[in-house]
Amino acid sequence: MASVKIPPVLRTATDGEKVVSASGGNVGDVLKSVVESYPDTERQLFGPDGDLNRYVNVYLNDEDVRFLDGLHTPVSSTDSITILPAVAGG
Repeated sequence: MASVKIPPVLRTATDGEKVVSASGGNVGDVLKSVVESYPDTERQLFGPDGDLNRYVNVYLNDEDVRFLDGLHTPVSSTDSITILPAVAGG
């Protein structure tokens, strides 16, 4: 199982967990596994079309998945996925 690092803004939806384990063959499957375990994360992570919300950044071992294969990026059991909400300001 891959480890998924949960940002503070989502921890209320994961019972306060900072890191959760989730299974899946690619980033999308792992995130869907997180949603299955913690349903309140779904609307935070995914839009109605099933894609990541535009304000959610996901990294696989410190690599932005947008520059890899997105949700189709393969994941192994030793990988770490980090979810980071986009920050805007001025």
